[in-house]
Amino acid sequence: MNQLQITLACGDYDRVAALKDGRVQPEGVCLNFVPLGPEEIFFRMARYQDFDAAEMSLASYICSRAQGKDNLIAIPVFPSRMFRHSAIYVNRDTGIRKPEEIKERRVGLPEFQMTALVWMKGILSDDYGVKVTDVTWYTGGLEQAGREERVPLPLPPEIRIQPIPEYRTLSEMLEEGELDAIISARAPSPFLRGSKRVKRLFDDFVTVEQDYFRRTSIFPIMHTMVIRKSLYDTHPWLALSLYKAFNQAQSVSLDGLHGGPALRYSLAWLNHYWEQERELLGADAWANGVEKNRKTVETLMRYLVEQRIVEKAPRFETLFAPSTFTEFKI
Repeated sequence: MNQLQITLACGDYDRVAALKDGRVQPEGVCLNFVPLGPEEIFFRMARYQDFDAAEMSLASYICSRAQGKDNLIAIPVFPSRMFRHSAIYVNRDTGIRKPEEIKERRVGLPEFQMTALVWMKGILSDDYGVKVTDVTWYTGGLEQAGREERVPLPLPPEIRIQPIPEYRTLSEMLEEGELDAIISARAPSPFLRGSKRVKRLFDDFVTVEQDYFRRTSIFPIMHTMVIRKSLYDTHPWLALSLYKAFNQAQSVSLDGLHGGPALRYSLAWLNHYWEQERELLGADAWANGVEKNRKTVETLMRYLVEQRIVEKAPRFETLFAPSTFTEFKI
C-alpha cells in the first residue's frame, strides 16, 4: 500500500524519540523525522513552510491565525512545556531584587512575541503588577547580533520597544549594565560562565514555579505541532493520524521511566524527582488534547491581547483540526 510521505521537523525530545527511530509509525504515513533546534524550525516554517509538519511556537501560531492567515493548521500536541520564572536575568548592579522593581527598567528580549517571553510578561503583570507598558523593551540577538522578529509586529506607541544596535547582543549589554534585565528562554553566556555581574531574578525559582502551579494549575505550553494547510486539505485524515502517533510516542517514553531496576537517564535521583513532580503536577502533566489544555492556551491568548501583540484572539475552536477534538471509544 502506498503511504503518504511527509517531512516532520521537531526537537529531539524523549517524548518524540519513538517517532524519530521508527518504533511508532503514524497510520498511513512514511515519516521523515528531521530533528532540529526550535529557532531554526520556527524560522523556516514561518518564512518558507519548509516542512510538511513541524513544531511551532504556540504564540506565533496564534498570532498568524489572529491575523487571518490560514496556511497552517495545528493539532493539540504540545511537545514543549516549561515554567519560565527562571528565564529572567538581571545585572546585579541595578539593585533589582524583586520582580516589582522591573518597572521603568530597560529589559531585553530576543523577540517580543516569543512564547516563553509572552508567558513571563503575562505573569509579571498578573502576579507582580508589572504591566507591559511599565517597561522599555529592547529586542535583538541573545548571542548573535542582528536578530529580528520572525514577523513584523504593528505595536501601538504605548508599547516602548526598540531594537538594540545591529552589532550588539543582549548578553553583552546585560553584563555591561546597558540593560537592567533580560528575559530569555536560553541562559545568557555571562550567566553560564559565572559572571559576577549577572544573576537570575528568582534565586529559588523552583519554589516560585511550584507555587505558581499550585495557584493556577498551569504548566505553560511553549510549542504546538502544525501541518501545512494545503496538505491537510488534501489529506484531512493526517491530523488524527499524527495526533495519535504523538500520543503513542509519549506513552513509550514514559513507560518504565520510574521504578525500574536501572536508571534510564543519568540522574542519580531520577525516581525521587519523578515522584515529586507527579505528586505536584499530577499523572497527566504532559497530556495532549484539546480540553485538558484549554485553560492554558486561553491564558496565553489573553496575554497576547494584553500585550497588544494581537488585537483580538481567535476562537479557541478554530486553532486545531476538528478531527482532534473528539476520539472514538469502543
